Amino acid sequence: MFSSETYINRRNELKKILKSGILFFPGSVDTPMNYRANTYKFRQDSTFLYYFGIDAPDLAAVIDVDNNREIIFGNDRDIDDIVWMGQEKSISEKASEVGVTETKSMSELANSLASHIDAGEIVHHLPQHQAQIMIEFDKLLKIHPSEVNDKSSKDFIRAVVKQRSIKSDKEVAEIEKALDISYLMNTLAMRASSAGTLEREVFGAVEGLALGMGNGISFPVIFSVNGETLHNHHHENIMKDGDLALLDSGAESLLHYASDITRTFPVSGKFTQRQKDIYNIVLDSQLKAIELIKPGVNYKEIHLETAKVIASGLKELGLMKGNIDEAVSQGAHALFYPHGLGHMLGLDVHDMEGLGEGFVGYDENTQRSEQFGLAYLRLAKELHPGFVITVEPGIYFIPQLYKNWKAENKLAEFINYDEVAEYMDFGGIRIEDDILVTETGNRVLGKSPIPKTVEEVERACG
Repeated sequence: MFSSETYINRRNELKKILKSGILFFPGSVDTPMNYRANTYKFRQDSTFLYYFGIDAPDLAAVIDVDNNREIIFGNDRDIDDIVWMGQEKSISEKASEVGVTETKSMSELANSLASHIDAGEIVHHLPQHQAQIMIEFDKLLKIHPSEVNDKSSKDFIRAVVKQRSIKSDKEVAEIEKALDISYLMNTLAMRASSAGTLEREVFGAVEGLALGMGNGISFPVIFSVNGETLHNHHHENIMKDGDLALLDSGAESLLHYASDITRTFPVSGKFTQRQKDIYNIVLDSQLKAIELIKPGVNYKEIHLETAKVIASGLKELGLMKGNIDEAVSQGAHALFYPHGLGHMLGLDVHDMEGLGEGFVGYDENTQRSEQFGLAYLRLAKELHPGFVITVEPGIYFIPQLYKNWKAENKLAEFINYDEVAEYMDFGGIRIEDDILVTETGNRVLGKSPIPKTVEEVERACG
């Protein structure tokens, strides 16, 4: 937990932005795995954490902006809970630690919200992601669960996104704590991968390290020799010499700030020449993106520049052809690079995505493209100092996508389909780092650079 002043200042800033109304913050609840007493690891709602900091289930909070009143709702443990779960601080003690002086029991929440509604006041809420919370909205605000997110407050969303997008020095320090863990996760995977090893063994070791050093993983670990599947959560392959292993993983700091790093490395410890060729194209595109990151630049434009680097490199290898600018304009590169360059990072690995990607990565000046590949760009808008973003270009050889495009002879003026066919057993390569946008440019986050060049990766593989 940060200091009470941090949370007080965040709430005061929010009140300055919104100026009036009732702001409702439901916290997360425990979610059963298979029966009520056997739950998944608890994870507090990120916006509740940002403004109220209490990392415990079954809480809610209300800010009455007009009357400058803040209330945390929750129940102290009774003796039955204490027997099974132990003693803990009271709700009033927890609230005091984050600068809130007024607390009430959860049984008072419904009547409290109803009194505001009866008085003609507007109760603002954010989109929700837990089914149980959405069900409660029917009782609390007379909103059917199916309508909760549609009826969320756009002004509230914009205010939260505005605040949470700009990371303080303390927040950046937390992200770097998560990156300390990521360094160990990635170098462990490079050392542990070898012919005959089951992917599951490396996956388990990497996740265990995150659990032992922080709050666990920031998203389900992607580790696979089938890197052409972008979000591959299958871990049953036996690795063999000649395979490339792709690890896309992240840790959470003890205050729940995320890291998100991808590295691709040879199972044998040595890249083949063909692997080096593709790897260095991806690396060049990533380094180009980092070079271009600074305030005032639209991330969409940086994405397109990385696409040009990738298309140029593939043209040199004979896989693409024609005018590169035109090829990228028409989306021919997306056969190999079908996703966006990156996303915001913070308390969520895809920061604030639960509030709506259109509010986080886009704005009134930046509209989402409908072009295949470019449409998947999660962050397109202008960059500002304090943004923490990921930079993760890649090249993939996806057999079914190739078959579909070849069958249509799609953009054949830019793609040498016969040559591309020779790479259908290649897999995929992605390289990702976490970047802070500074006043004058950017800083690659992490106290210990994670091996990234061909030579560094081969040394780390041992």
